[in-house]
Amino acid sequence: MIDFKKSIVQPIQSASLDARGIELFVKRDDLLHPDISGNKWRKLRFNVIQCFKNHNAGILTFGGAYSNHLLATAAACAEVGLKSIGIVRGDELTSESNAILKRCTSYGMELQFVSRELYQLRNDRYYQENLLIQNSNYYVVPEGGANYLGMIGCQELVSQIEQPFDVIVSAQGTSTTSCGLALGLDDSQRLMVVPVLKGYDSIGEMQSLMSRSAMAEDAIDFALSSVLVSDEYHFGGYWKYTWELLEFIRSFHNRYRIKLDPIYTGKAMYALQKEIDSGAMDGKRIVFLHTGGVQGAQSIIEKSGFDLFGG
Repeated sequence: MIDFKKSIVQPIQSASLDARGIELFVKRDDLLHPDISGNKWRKLRFNVIQCFKNHNAGILTFGGAYSNHLLATAAACAEVGLKSIGIVRGDELTSESNAILKRCTSYGMELQFVSRELYQLRNDRYYQENLLIQNSNYYVVPEGGANYLGMIGCQELVSQIEQPFDVIVSAQGTSTTSCGLALGLDDSQRLMVVPVLKGYDSIGEMQSLMSRSAMAEDAIDFALSSVLVSDEYHFGGYWKYTWELLEFIRSFHNRYRIKLDPIYTGKAMYALQKEIDSGAMDGKRIVFLHTGGVQGAQSIIEKSGFDLFGG
């Protein structure tokens, strides 16, 4: 359905990088699809295949008001002829509340709005079983695609990078992408993760997801030994940002014509720039994974009035 060849490896060139002996590339997963971009399709792909194997009618999943995961699920299911249901956090919302929810509805996704208290049960087995009683023959995909199949979908990304590299950099949300990347690295390569949640236990969350996937403990330890955590760049937490971050994103776009978002990729690239400035990346070959997400950030652009991608 989606051609992975669209995800090019784009070189980033500057005199300052050359002076430090750094080779920097951006893995453009944001180019895969307008609404199923970045790591969203990688986390969904094998779940969609499993849904067909199970002869399910469609996928039931979870997300917030501006969830790119909900949008990607709605679009992916529409393209392959599956139904989709989105359990949305916030019973005060409607399908007309914002552009993301409207777009989900346009793809045929049935949106069910629940209270924030009830949404906290989204990973509870009994709650999910009750949902499936009400919505029979659906395949449940966790929020953000955070399961074994999502993790394996991200693992194969590493093998698609033909450019040799020492470090791969990624924003971190549910840890699904981080786990997949860590599993795909060889002994000499490292993964730098930038959690976008304040106080997020990156290693602990990655270990938990891998453990739930029945991986051997020594294999988990080996994979996690390659992970470097840069947890100082959350800008206050999830969906938090500052004018400094917005200015950085605009400047980066003006220079390289690559759109970043203030929720995930902008923070990760900002963190990488700080690491480069500190000298920690001197002489390294670096791949920055663009995980998409600009769609959901559109609400920030509209609300702030900031010309994020202006000239």
